[in-house]
Amino acid sequence: MNKLELLRTFVRVTELSSFTGAGESLGLPRSTVSEHVQALEELLGARLLQRTTRKVQATQDGRVLYERSKDLLAHMEELEGLFRQDETQLTGRIRVDLPTMMARDLILPRLPHFMDAHPLIELEISATDRQVDLLAEGFDCVLRVGAQPDQSVVARLLCSMPMINCVSAGYLQRYGVPRTLADLADHHLVHYVRPLGSRSAGFEYLQGNKVQRLPMAGRVTVNSTDAYKSACLGGFGIIQVPALGIGDQLASGELVAVLPEYPAPPLDVSLLYAGQRHLPLRVRVFMDWLAATLQAQL
Repeated sequence: MNKLELLRTFVRVTELSSFTGAGESLGLPRSTVSEHVQALEELLGARLLQRTTRKVQATQDGRVLYERSKDLLAHMEELEGLFRQDETQLTGRIRVDLPTMMARDLILPRLPHFMDAHPLIELEISATDRQVDLLAEGFDCVLRVGAQPDQSVVARLLCSMPMINCVSAGYLQRYGVPRTLADLADHHLVHYVRPLGSRSAGFEYLQGNKVQRLPMAGRVTVNSTDAYKSACLGGFGIIQVPALGIGDQLASGELVAVLPEYPAPPLDVSLLYAGQRHLPLRVRVFMDWLAATLQAQL
């Protein structure tokens, strides 16, 4: 049995604390994952994982092997790609998480270009607005918008997206056009929070280099970008979104820009990953493509 495959399986089980999750991540049956771990334990003569009905945890020996295995597997990835001149020969699976609207509107329509250039790569794409746990959920990289508080991962800043305030044409017919900050007392904001139950920041705008927040009334609160834009189109109030994502609606007149002199601060877009030492070449190539794809649309 291939010893590197045994180590890859063990590393994934350790990261996910689950035989089932590791199997789904690696495309293996749970029984095969269990066989790999058992074979590795027999080979090394040590108990590597402590299994309970609730979760799987690495033993002390297992934690030592886990740290060494990550380095070894990373070095093997580098060796496999060291003399590979043709990137079309990159193989393997990449698991990535993308914000919902960016996945749908910006990335997926252009993804065939990447897949055609790298026909042996397989992609697992999660599209969500929640803060996923990159390591625990087995993602190779995560594209995220806004501040990144997680210090355990590397954040590669790709770009900053200018923001725009907008409302639906129907909303303007009902409530009129807000022209000053004082006018906002008579208007509604669609509140975006993550998670639900937390407090909305209100209407945000830049005054010099300082971010100001103005509390506003609003009957609808959402926690997804799709619902945020849909609520605005439904006439429930003002939203503050990246201009990049609403060009079609602005051009058609469905959405109308308001208060252009009071934009919210730009949103940083970052790629998160576990660290350069453990980054396979196929992931680096995909991340470079993601960065170029986004930057070309700004």
